[in-house]
Amino acid sequence: MADIQFPKRSKKEKERLISQVIDMMAIPGKSGEERGIAEYIRQQLIDAGANPKAIRTDTAHRKTRIKGDVGNLVFKLPGTLKGPRRMLSAHLDTVPICEGCRPMRKGMRVTSMDSHTGLGADNRAGCGVVLSTAQEILRRGLPHPPLTFTWFVQEEVGLQGSRHATTSLFGNPELAFNWDGGSPIKMTVGATGGYRMTINVTGIASHAGVCPERGVSAIAITSLAIADLQQNGWHGAINKGKQSGTSNVGIVKGGDATNVVTDHVYVRAEARSHNSNFRKRIVREIEKAFERAVRKVKNIQGDRGSVEIKGYLDYDSFRLGAKEPCVRIAKSVIKSLGHDPLPAIANGGLDANWITKHGVPTVSMGCGQLNAHMVTETLNLKEYLLACDIGLAIALGAEG
Repeated sequence: MADIQFPKRSKKEKERLISQVIDMMAIPGKSGEERGIAEYIRQQLIDAGANPKAIRTDTAHRKTRIKGDVGNLVFKLPGTLKGPRRMLSAHLDTVPICEGCRPMRKGMRVTSMDSHTGLGADNRAGCGVVLSTAQEILRRGLPHPPLTFTWFVQEEVGLQGSRHATTSLFGNPELAFNWDGGSPIKMTVGATGGYRMTINVTGIASHAGVCPERGVSAIAITSLAIADLQQNGWHGAINKGKQSGTSNVGIVKGGDATNVVTDHVYVRAEARSHNSNFRKRIVREIEKAFERAVRKVKNIQGDRGSVEIKGYLDYDSFRLGAKEPCVRIAKSVIKSLGHDPLPAIANGGLDANWITKHGVPTVSMGCGQLNAHMVTETLNLKEYLLACDIGLAIALGAEG
């Protein structure tokens, strides 16, 4: 690692970092309602000496699938050292189960005081790493290359903030580092791609007791399609030769009464794979299963139902090579702090999927969060402080 000025933190400074992340976890901010946490971060940056004009928000929330109250927050610093611009990022939103969280510290762990509420360490801990890094540079006047700090909205509902980000605000970074869940020494260098589908199955209504033979059951069509996918290995974990992926029918809604042959069923499904072509094949197999099912169900007059399928790419897959600068730098920093890096490939989406798609190769690391999206969620403070060390070393210009 390059010889950089890396200040050791006192016990008092470590306690300040811990206190700040606990404060952040207590601020409500589920997807689409991140204004409160965004304003908190903005004020903390200004209090640390940031020029308010260097702090911007974009209009991503006007393009997202759900209504939002604020866009992505971006803070840029010109470099005092030569080098390519680096971006450090995390997502602002938490999942709904974390609403009303009251964080409670026990030694070097933080949990939720309420056994029915999640903690929100995913991803307020990531926000804390990025914020504390910017604060230390500002307060201490530490030398650094050009930097961009970004806090994305609506990650938990399909990476919407990073997808619709106004990338011109980033300042043309050449490499990026994202903090999300898990161990701080885990380096996620690739992730799967996800495709979502809305399937509307239409049948023909009739009286289920008097003349069921005149109806076409949308429920029957849907059931046959799902059974087809399950029996032929296209539902759940999918392995076909050298290719693999997953699919899931997650939502099925239809019917109002038992005495009516159901004429409409609403279905939501998804397909994932690290191989984009294989993911497209999974989507085709889902479509064909529903089309086959439509042909199998007809009434006494020979009439059939129909199916309408609409889909969209939530995020594309990516995988970074070992020689990618952001990967080499992350690995070097983790090793310099006395740990062995753990390269990983994610089967879920990350903001890194879209940041990389925007042309900025991005490696993701964790901050000590455990059991994300659960009421048993915990933040390991020792690991959180290590993540803060890693973030600061990267921002100060560590090299691979």
